[in-house]
Amino acid sequence: GCGDQVHCVRYSPSGELLAVATYDNIQIYNSGTRKRVASFKAHSEYNWSLAWTPDGTRLLTGGDSIDPTIREWDTSTWQQVGNPWKGHSGFIYAIAFNSTGTLVASASGDNDVRIWQLFDQRTVATFRHSSKARCVTFSVDGKHILSGGGDKMITEWAVPDDIIPKASSIAKSIQAKLDKMLWEDALQDAQKVIELDPSSHIGYQLTHAALHGLQRYDEAIDAFTIMLSMLDHAPEAKVRDLRQQYIHPSKVGDVIQRAVWTELEYAPLRLLNTFTGLLCDRAAQIGAFKASAEHKELLSSITRHSDLGTERIADVVGTYFRCVLLSHRWEETEAVLPDIQDKVVYELNGLGGIAKLQSFCKLARDAGYRWAWMDTCCIDKRSNAEVQESVNSMFIWYRHSALTIVYLSDVPPSSMPGALASSIWNKRGWTFQEFVAPKVVIFYQKDWSLYLGDRSPNHKESSAIMKELENATGIDAQALVTFRPGMSAAREKLQWASKRVTTLQEDVAYSLFGIFGITLPVIYGERRQNALGRLLQEIVARSGDISVLDWIGQPSEFNSCLPAHITSYTTPPRTLPPLSDDDVRTQVSSLRQTMDTDLALEFYKQLEQLSAPRFANCRLHLPCISFRVMEVGRSRGLAQDTYYMKAEGLNDLLITTKEPLPLFSCARPSRRTLLLVRPWDRYLLEASDSAEQPDFTDDSESTEALWITSDHKEALRLMVRLRQPFSAFLLARQRTGEYKRIVSDHDIVAHVKDISSVDNMHIGTVEIL
Repeated sequence: GCGDQVHCVRYSPSGELLAVATYDNIQIYNSGTRKRVASFKAHSEYNWSLAWTPDGTRLLTGGDSIDPTIREWDTSTWQQVGNPWKGHSGFIYAIAFNSTGTLVASASGDNDVRIWQLFDQRTVATFRHSSKARCVTFSVDGKHILSGGGDKMITEWAVPDDIIPKASSIAKSIQAKLDKMLWEDALQDAQKVIELDPSSHIGYQLTHAALHGLQRYDEAIDAFTIMLSMLDHAPEAKVRDLRQQYIHPSKVGDVIQRAVWTELEYAPLRLLNTFTGLLCDRAAQIGAFKASAEHKELLSSITRHSDLGTERIADVVGTYFRCVLLSHRWEETEAVLPDIQDKVVYELNGLGGIAKLQSFCKLARDAGYRWAWMDTCCIDKRSNAEVQESVNSMFIWYRHSALTIVYLSDVPPSSMPGALASSIWNKRGWTFQEFVAPKVVIFYQKDWSLYLGDRSPNHKESSAIMKELENATGIDAQALVTFRPGMSAAREKLQWASKRVTTLQEDVAYSLFGIFGITLPVIYGERRQNALGRLLQEIVARSGDISVLDWIGQPSEFNSCLPAHITSYTTPPRTLPPLSDDDVRTQVSSLRQTMDTDLALEFYKQLEQLSAPRFANCRLHLPCISFRVMEVGRSRGLAQDTYYMKAEGLNDLLITTKEPLPLFSCARPSRRTLLLVRPWDRYLLEASDSAEQPDFTDDSESTEALWITSDHKEALRLMVRLRQPFSAFLLARQRTGEYKRIVSDHDIVAHVKDISSVDNMHIGTVEIL
């Protein structure tokens, strides 16, 4: 039973629901199960009449003379929509819809039949009965209303043409609702616009906007696609012209796809989805994005060609693919790719490396990052091609990470300042690039708590933490923060890396590829000297920086001018104090009195023609100024490995080397040729060109100075710099004509005896094995 007197019963258009109006409330029943599914108080007193909209999304109820209103109810929530419809003063005995659901007719005890517009609840026509109007209905075509009541007859009323809603007039009302974000109401009205004019694009345009607001993006895209079709086939040329401003979702998809590939160009090949716990390859990453609300929202929101010019696509794609990378020290048990492939990381047994991986993923997820990468398990080490690409790309991956988390497994919780400096993490080879590459870094202790409790968003901006790292690494804190990869300051970068160690000997070199911006083959199994040699020869070949050849230690089997171990770069290169402009000016003035300036200019031009150093087949072709060694000997009081040496054009000098040298002199010549060479540095030419020009305008010299050209002055300035002490290489000629470097235990510092005597200085390129 309904529990009270029933005034009206109406089936929904689908027949699924039955609405019952009783004195006290409105009851909704499932017609199949006959169970009540909803009940609500509609009017303050009696509930008298009911009507469903043709699409079943709304139910209208009519009240009595105490509450003579029509009320509109959302059938998905049974909540009232908008305000009560006011106009009648008596019982509302009947409510009816026209076939399109745009007009509502009501019959009332106040003798009036009213016509309302559904979309704005406004009375648009009123017809007067001679007595109470108790029933009403629309003709099938909607052009007439039939009503009956106390006058004992049926009255037919013509619906005025000017009150039949036009799509354009309803559209304005819908736009107002869209502006107020009344998405559901706007959607209902937009559907009525389509029913009124199915061939018009306006209803689909409004439907798209409402569905987009409701975040029903797939449906919104479908509505927009139909709208474009309507524009394409519109009979009016003016309407068809509107199509030009819009872009099809498929075209937008192409633009988004290009943005995705651009973004992923700098991302690891495999990433962990922290939301699902699954390892994803590139196809899976893109698939996840295409299925995401972010992608669908982009497709739905970008409707015009002008929208493509904004940065919004790049911003949305960049935000979605933000990735967190881990920097850590490998331990005995680490999760590897076969351990997690096709498995949910969070469901694995959390021991050893798996526990570390789980904690890392949870930390990234809780911080709002969807993607994470860990080197132990996100590289398929069974694939040489993937290993090759990963090693050569790793610096770039860390550089473009949204965040790099550094996990310090040997720093216990609540550690005091200084614990970071003593962590083994600072001594590993790969962690060098893992810290200097990223822009944002946060350090975590063994229990995954923040180091020093520092909650700042970027520990690279913490002066205390950066000071610790400076003390631990010997690298200036500012250099650590502002580091740029490439060939500049190559010798200094090698010094920074010289004290770091790796488990695999080849990684000493491979871990530095990104530091220098170099891409080289990765050949695990080659000797350490070969890997380091390939790296160093590439640095010399690209940069022409001969400071890379300045080291102390054992020579490499790869080439005798390169070290066998990176530790040979631990000692900084010897630097000489620079000459001041006054010193240059004074010495140039002196040289003009003792040296043939034309000869100096010719010497300058010969040096200018020298090419940069290069490697070919492990042989170094080194441009240099060479001095032939004329005498090698020993003297009492010298250490066992120390020799005195005389060379053409140089002051006598001492050399300490463990390699035995032949003893000879002019009287007892040797068949073995030795050279002391000054590797040519083109910077000396640039320094001469850019130096301040000497002033030759004093009275005693002004006349003579008139014939000194600017080229002559540059040549003389170069000669001044060449007369300064320099680091020399000792080379021994081999039977095949090439040379090998003989290493010394200390820098070989040579000094030109008389710079004006250029005959003893030989310019050329020597080939060194």
